[in-house]
Amino acid sequence: MVLKAVCVLKGAGETAGTVHFEQESDAAPVKLTGKISGLAPGEHGFHVHAFGDNTNGCISAGPHFNPHSKTHAGPNDVDRHVGDLGNVIAGADNTAEINITDKMLTLNGPYSIIGRTMVIHEKADDLGKGGNEESLKTGNAGGRLACGVIGITQ
Repeated sequence: MVLKAVCVLKGAGETAGTVHFEQESDAAPVKLTGKISGLAPGEHGFHVHAFGDNTNGCISAGPHFNPHSKTHAGPNDVDRHVGDLGNVIAGADNTAEINITDKMLTLNGPYSIIGRTMVIHEKADDLGKGGNEESLKTGNAGGRLACGVIGITQ
């Protein structure tokens, strides 16, 4: 049974987008596709945050989703937050096309990302290699430009 989810990202400024999630089976990786517009050209940190709470804007989404108490890292690192998806890249048209496959995300079970928040950040994620304490928590990705709760879809 294919599991599907969607997230509509909205922010205080022009940044907005939609991300679709698909998982072929419980053990399969999750495929993310979509578009985010209103971004400055270049890299932007892209993470799943712990809470599906946007009552106080993106800040109430909490830290990166990290059920295994790891340090922040890149999406290809073994030891990382579940929510660490690295960077998306916006082109000269201020739009980032998303096409990510991630083996740590899941759409069901105790570590499901359903009901959690996706956040697109202001700056590039240094993937935990910035040499300071903040790098090991957030990747120094800066402010939260837009966010949305991940929900089940058909």
